[in-house]
Amino acid sequence: MKFPIILLLALVSFSLSCSGGARSSESAIPPAGTSAQRNAEQVEAKDAAKTTPQYDSQLQKVGLTELDKGGSSAEAFERKIIRNAEITMEVSSTTDTQHRVASIAETNGGFVVTSEAKQRENDDPAQRTLDIKLVVRVPSPQFGVAFDQIKKLASNTPQENVSGQDVTEEFIDLEARIKTQKALELQFLEIMRQAYKVADALEVQRQIADVRTDIEKLEGRKRFLENRASLSTITVNIQTPKPVIAVTSTGFGHSVREAVSDSIGMASDMVLFFVRFAILMLPILLFIGLPSALVARFLVRRAKRVRLAQALATPAPE
Repeated sequence: MKFPIILLLALVSFSLSCSGGARSSESAIPPAGTSAQRNAEQVEAKDAAKTTPQYDSQLQKVGLTELDKGGSSAEAFERKIIRNAEITMEVSSTTDTQHRVASIAETNGGFVVTSEAKQRENDDPAQRTLDIKLVVRVPSPQFGVAFDQIKKLASNTPQENVSGQDVTEEFIDLEARIKTQKALELQFLEIMRQAYKVADALEVQRQIADVRTDIEKLEGRKRFLENRASLSTITVNIQTPKPVIAVTSTGFGHSVREAVSDSIGMASDMVLFFVRFAILMLPILLFIGLPSALVARFLVRRAKRVRLAQALATPAPE
């Protein structure tokens, strides 16, 4: 009676142990679907890791390109160019043209720097004219307009010269050097605040003075470039047309006429020379010759009196 009960208990325990092993094996082995999903996620993560840097690099390239374009446009907008021009123009009236050039400069926001006038030498007083030189400065944006307006006043332009000098690189270099020197000055000031010895403070003060001198020189050069780049210079030489010299024919009669003319001119020059010499010597004769002649006459008469007195004082021989 007891044996069947023991056998039944053994079978129940064996079945329980088998079911427990099966469950443990199922829990130890992961499902096929879960592993596949994990593998897919790992592959997607690797692909994302591969594509993300490329996308970021593309964004960086695009950003750098836009920055380069923006920087190049800014540099082109802030470019410093010194423009100069010189023109020689022939006009019928130099004084009227002088006033018109000054009016053109003022209309375009400029002004006249210098104005010089020189009379052209000529034997004929009617042909003596004024040659005028003007130096005007106008804002750089109005340089081309003002130059064209001035050029239109001339009937002929024997000489014309336009030049430009790009000083952008020098200007940028000056700004960088000024910033560097100012930063160095601040460092020296900080060191000076921390100095406890008089000798150290004096040495730092000397260094600060040197740095300040360099900053003032750089700022002066920067202001000069800004002024020259903001205002262009136009030099205008105004003159009347030179007279045309007619070519005469040569021959015996022409040579004789030239010889007679030359002889008459030489004779007139000699007469003028003697007249000028006499006029020049007249003051000398009045102030030097006349007193000398009077003194000489006085001495001669005195000498005669002395001789006469001596002759009267001497007895005649018997």
